[in-house]
Amino acid sequence: MDRADLETPYYLIDERKLLKNLEVIRYVRDHSGAKCLLALKCFSTWAVFGLMRRYMDGTTSSSLFEARLGHEEFGKETHAYSVAFSDPDIARLVKFSDKIIFNSVSQLERFYPKVRGLKVGLRVNPGLSYSHFDLADPARKCSKLGETDPASVMKAADKISGVMFHYNCENNDFSNFSALLDRLGRQYKSLLEKLEWVSLGGGFYFTQDSYPYKRFAAKLKEFSGRHRVQVYLEPGEAAITQAGTLVVSVQDIIKNKADIAVVDSSVEAHALDLLIYRQPAKIEGGERGKYKYIVAGKSCLAGDIFGTFRFKSPLKVGSVIRFADAAGYTMVKKNWFNGLQMPSIVVKRLNGRLERVKKFTYEDFKGGLS
Repeated sequence: MDRADLETPYYLIDERKLLKNLEVIRYVRDHSGAKCLLALKCFSTWAVFGLMRRYMDGTTSSSLFEARLGHEEFGKETHAYSVAFSDPDIARLVKFSDKIIFNSVSQLERFYPKVRGLKVGLRVNPGLSYSHFDLADPARKCSKLGETDPASVMKAADKISGVMFHYNCENNDFSNFSALLDRLGRQYKSLLEKLEWVSLGGGFYFTQDSYPYKRFAAKLKEFSGRHRVQVYLEPGEAAITQAGTLVVSVQDIIKNKADIAVVDSSVEAHALDLLIYRQPAKIEGGERGKYKYIVAGKSCLAGDIFGTFRFKSPLKVGSVIRFADAAGYTMVKKNWFNGLQMPSIVVKRLNGRLERVKKFTYEDFKGGLS
């Protein structure tokens, strides 16, 4: 397929860029002994799982549907976690999950008779975290995420083979990671001595260009050796950062004290995290120029704004804009607000071939309703 044949809007996943992250993940796996599971809550586009499974050990989930997708389309290890499971969830999960991780001691005790004999884990909230946003802080005040009472955790230790400490969000500070990991080891030393495995969750930006991933790997190896546990990582953004683009076209230019370019996409519908965290989109290549525009989505929401950008040449109807780093928390959160055309999903394979793997239609819109 030729790029000119693609109708906007569409998400473009570039396997060559994806491979750059995967090669760092492979180094960390090889030199630390840690296993890496793709966090499906961030990225579930299974059209590229064939490439990703060569470099990763499986998937981790936040729901029954994610766990089933990981099992069916990724294979390898399937870790099932949820803030709260139901009886029907457990009845299905026990058929294909390698590990089931409970969010609380109460859920562990409720379902333990049904999962006895499987590898069972418990999420522990250590009361420490790294996050730029209170909304995403796993250890925020009155957090629902994980068991906070050390005594309750120790009493349940005979029922579990491992724990999950997911206490990071967008942590690109190696010194902070190292210090928190040491603190975690001291704080839960007695618990770790009883376990076979420990998941450190995700939220580590160890595939960023400037991140000292070799020191990261060495630190993980030291932690694993000292506590004699198998370490798991759950990269989401780290696996797919900079590998995706949201490609849109200008449909109108409005003048209202500023030049406003309205595009055939929407922040609320197609890049929701930008709206939630009040962040601007990123233009591919970081284009700088003298022509300044507010780039707005075409939904009826007044604040549906991608951001204010400068371009090297004037925009016009039909101009194409490419928003960078648009793989994570986009396709898994897209929605049908305003009944807008859902972006297609396109993959640029390692050989350079473009493949449209999904095109959404009116039937998809109608079928999601009743």
